[in-house]
Amino acid sequence: MLKALRTEMQLVAGWATVGLFTVFGESWQAIPSVPLRFALFLWLFGTIMWGAFTVVRHAEEIAHRLGEPYGTLVLTMSVTIIEVSFIFVAMLGSDTDSTLARDTIFAVLMITLNGVAGICILMGGLRHQEQSYNLQGARAFLAVIMPLSVIALVLPNFTTSTPGPTMSHVQAIVFGALTILLYGVFLAIQTIRHTGFFRDPDTEPVQENPEEANVDEHDGHESTSGASTLYHTTLLLVAIFPVILLTGQLAHIVEDGIDAVGAPVAVAGVMVAILVLSPEAGGALRSALDNKLQRAVNISLGSALATIGLTVPSVLAIGIFSDRYILFGLNPEEMVLLTLTLVVSAVTFGGPRTNILQGAVHLVMFCVYLVLLFNP
Repeated sequence: MLKALRTEMQLVAGWATVGLFTVFGESWQAIPSVPLRFALFLWLFGTIMWGAFTVVRHAEEIAHRLGEPYGTLVLTMSVTIIEVSFIFVAMLGSDTDSTLARDTIFAVLMITLNGVAGICILMGGLRHQEQSYNLQGARAFLAVIMPLSVIALVLPNFTTSTPGPTMSHVQAIVFGALTILLYGVFLAIQTIRHTGFFRDPDTEPVQENPEEANVDEHDGHESTSGASTLYHTTLLLVAIFPVILLTGQLAHIVEDGIDAVGAPVAVAGVMVAILVLSPEAGGALRSALDNKLQRAVNISLGSALATIGLTVPSVLAIGIFSDRYILFGLNPEEMVLLTLTLVVSAVTFGGPRTNILQGAVHLVMFCVYLVLLFNP
C-alpha cells in the first residue's frame, strides 16, 4: 500500500490543489502581483501536466490489456476530454470574439500532424532506416481528418449567412451533427469492423482474450503493474477529475498573462495543445524508437481526429446554447499551412514505409507554423 501511495502521489497533490484553489483561488487571483500570478501559473500548469501524465500512464496500462486499437482509443479520448474541458471553461468566461477553440484545434493539428509525426518518423528512421505501418489505418484516419478540418477551419471564411469567419446556428447544428456521425462511423470501423487496419502489419491477429495477448501485439508498451484493469480505470478517473476542475483556474491566469505581456492570442491555444499532447507525444516517440511506428501513427493521427471529432461539436454546442457565433475560420496564411499539411500528410502516409526525409519535411512545416505564430 505504501508503494502504491508513493506511485500515486500525484492524486494527493492534484486533489489537494483543487481544495486549496476552491477555498482561496478567487482571492489569490484578485491579487495584482505579477510574481504571485506567475507562481500560480507554474503551480497550476505543473499540477495539470503531472495529472495528464498520470492519466496517460493508467491509460497505457489499460491499453496493454485491451490491445490495439482499443488501447490508443482510451488514451486519445482521455486527453481530448481534458482539452475540451479547458476550452469549455475558458469560452464560458470569455467575450464573443474569443478564438481559443479555433487556435487550439489548429495548434493540435500542427503539433500532431507535423510535430509529433515528424519527430517520430525522423527519429525512427535514424534508428531503423525505414519503418512500416498499416497503410489502410493511416488512410482511414486521413479520410476523416481532411474533410472535417476543412469544414471546421476553412469553410466558415466563405459562408455568407453570418458576418466574419463564423457559422450560422443552422450550419452549426448540421455540421456538428455530421461531424459526430462521421466520427462515430470511424469509431465503428476502428473498433468493430476493421480493427486490423490499426494494428502493426507485422504482428499476428489479436487473440480473443486481450488479457492473453502477447506484449508485441500491443505496439511496444509493456505493463509495469500487476494490478487489474478495474484498478487502473478507477485511478484514471480519479486522476482526470482534478485536472478538469483546475483547467478553469488556469484558463483565467493564461488569458490575463497574455494580455499583460502582449503575446499573440493564439499562444493560449498552443499552451492548451502542449498541455494535453505532451504525455501522448512522449509515448508516440518511444514507440517509434522501438520500431513500433503503428502505435505512433495511431496516437498522432488519432489525437488530431479526436480533437476535431469531439472538440468541434462541443464548441458549436456552446455557441448555440449561449447564442454566440464562434470564430472558426483561419487566417489566410494558416489556411495555406493547413492545406499544405493535409497534402503532405497524404503523401507521407501514401506508401507502406517511411524514412527520415518525410520526417524532416513535417518538422520543417512545424517550424514554419511556429514562425507564423509570432510573426504572421
